[in-house]
Amino acid sequence: MTTATATQTLVAPPLSARARGRKPGERPYGIARILAFVVLLLLALSWLLPFLWAVATAFKTETDAAGAATWIGENGLTTAAFEAILSQGNVYIWALNSLWTSAAITVLTVAISALAAYAFSRLSFRGRGWLYVVVIASIVVPPQVLIIPLFYEMLAFNMIDTHWGLILPQVVAPAMVFILKQFFDAVPIELEDAARVDGASRLRVFWSIVLPLSRPILGAVSIFVFIGAWNNFLWPFLVINDTTLMTLPVGLQTVISAYGVQYAQVMAQAVLAALPLIVVFLFFQRQIVKGVATTGFGGQ
Repeated sequence: MTTATATQTLVAPPLSARARGRKPGERPYGIARILAFVVLLLLALSWLLPFLWAVATAFKTETDAAGAATWIGENGLTTAAFEAILSQGNVYIWALNSLWTSAAITVLTVAISALAAYAFSRLSFRGRGWLYVVVIASIVVPPQVLIIPLFYEMLAFNMIDTHWGLILPQVVAPAMVFILKQFFDAVPIELEDAARVDGASRLRVFWSIVLPLSRPILGAVSIFVFIGAWNNFLWPFLVINDTTLMTLPVGLQTVISAYGVQYAQVMAQAVLAALPLIVVFLFFQRQIVKGVATTGFGGQ
């Protein structure tokens, strides 16, 4: 037996990553990684517990909801609060109004923001720097500051109590312009130059090359805008008075009883308003994460 053979016999070869129960290239679980997981788990629970409490309260009777703080009331689980909410108002009409207006706001906002972001990213025109500064500065302007001017503007155009009066003031989103510009800046300009050499117009380059490459960020921006439009309460509350045109968050406020606070019904309406957004997030969470990861912030 040679020395090399004896060494190989006495010294066992190291176990592969697969034999150690890990995938190739995967790092072992260290103390820091375990602590990070525990912290994230606690943060997730801190967010989830209030929602679970709202759901539990929504399935209680009003007596149990106003009584001792328990997960399940003395009278057990009941859907009385949901039945009261659904029977007292035009919930289905309000849900359709919210769906239609939120979808319209999303389409218009993404279209306007994408065009503006591409112009700031690729086009050279006089005043571009100052105009972009104005767009960035408008991000920090509270929306409440613009409520009165926008209301008088819609009043001048006879758009009060119309869906267009609700939609149009919400289609300008400076934050989305900034996010999309960050992504467009990272798109290789050589691809656009090649298409321009082949005779493609600027609009054709934007439609056929830039937008297909931007699907992840466009999906994430669309979801963010849709969620914001669905949850918006103040502007729809001010501009819509007709109960048949109300959105779901506004309409649900009209069915709360005048005889004190009905805790079970309040929680039931909160669950009904949040349920569509939870479904949207569960279906599109990959697009949200992928869009945030590809905004260009990670590499800067």
